[in-house]
Amino acid sequence: MRSTRANQIQRKRNREATDWLLRNRDPGQSAEERAHFEDWMKDPGNCRTYQVAEGLIGDARAAIQSDPALRNIRTEARSRAKPVLSCLLVMACAATAFFAFDGPMRLQADALSSVDDMPALTLEDGSVVQLNASSAIAVDFDGKRRTVRLLRGQAFFQVAPAPGRPFTVEAGDTRVTALGTAFDVRYGAHDTGVTVTEHTVLVEPGGAGSASMRVSEGEQATYDRASGTMNMRPVDDLTALAWQRGQLAVENAPLSYVIEEISRHFSGRIVLAGKGLSDRRVSGTITVSDTAAALSFLHQALGVKVMQVGPLVVIR
Repeated sequence: MRSTRANQIQRKRNREATDWLLRNRDPGQSAEERAHFEDWMKDPGNCRTYQVAEGLIGDARAAIQSDPALRNIRTEARSRAKPVLSCLLVMACAATAFFAFDGPMRLQADALSSVDDMPALTLEDGSVVQLNASSAIAVDFDGKRRTVRLLRGQAFFQVAPAPGRPFTVEAGDTRVTALGTAFDVRYGAHDTGVTVTEHTVLVEPGGAGSASMRVSEGEQATYDRASGTMNMRPVDDLTALAWQRGQLAVENAPLSYVIEEISRHFSGRIVLAGKGLSDRRVSGTITVSDTAAALSFLHQALGVKVMQVGPLVVIR
């Protein structure tokens, strides 16, 4: 890991570079805005960061232009607007590819995992973090605090003791502060889950009127961001950390939650098509790291129909 102060400065540059990258592709950009960009680029660090971001989108553009189906397109020179439209189309495709290939997240995160990777990382203080598939973190350490932002997905933390330097995980507007050593945080689409396997953590939801809560070993707290409610239940390590084995152990869980977990290991998109389908309940142990096996399980358990066309899976 790079030094904490350098991390913070670089992530700020990354966010600004991504913003400028998109704004500079606006044909209606004003002269004043362009002047602001040129002032920003006078900083050598900003300039290098912008070049890296531009390289990412340039690689995407090159991939599009190298595709035979696109390379062989012929346009008639009936209008001066056509070359411009063609150029804008390629640029739009490149920008889309930039986001599709996780460009913005790559610029923000210190570590991220792919759909088939669950890496374990040792932080500069000796703490160990294991990422679930399709997860990302950013690390901000200084002399007084240790903060990890869970930008996406799920991670298990084994915290190294450091008196006077609290260890906090931020997942959206929810803060989880270690009062012990080992816990798991899941930043889902609609809720945030915290499971403690050793000692205790303090969970502080960011919603108005939501009270903080201590979660102890063998307990799991789930904060519903829409309703602002927090639910607590007992849980064992084998169930809570089944994801480390590529599995999902659920009891009466909504299908939408199960699909979200399967999708972590799938590079395409899984869509639920049907009224009330997302609320159907699922129980069992599912091998989510094997998409075909997981979908087969759902077909047998719920009688749903599964149709796949390339990277798109539709469940009816």
